[in-house]
Amino acid sequence: QVQLAESGGGLVQPGGSLRLTCAFSGLPSNNYVIGWFRQAPGKEREGVSCISRIAGLTYYQDFVKGRFTISRDSARSTVYLQMNSLKSEDTAVYYCAAVRGFNPSSCSSDNVSTWGQGTQVTIHS
Repeated sequence: QVQLAESGGGLVQPGGSLRLTCAFSGLPSNNYVIGWFRQAPGKEREGVSCISRIAGLTYYQDFVKGRFTISRDSARSTVYLQMNSLKSEDTAVYYCAAVRGFNPSSCSSDNVSTWGQGTQVTIHS
């Protein structure tokens, strides 16, 4: 059974930083990457960043490039999302997910097989 659990959300001021953590288990094969997605109120869930578990290849959506960094600790089955220079528009529930595919460019909700429960990130002064 695939399980993913996020932690690290919270309330920060614009320009601040947060680090999200995703602990995962039960993935049946290497044919999955781990991704971060987010959903703001009234909007569709969107991909943020994905990473391949073996090679550590990464993919970022344009709106987070240069601000967010995804990384993984393979030994601990953990993926991180370091978020810097946060903006009010980054406010959303952030989800960790198992994404079908070998390449992190498959970072789309259409390819998600399992979701975590989500963690709230609020950017507010």
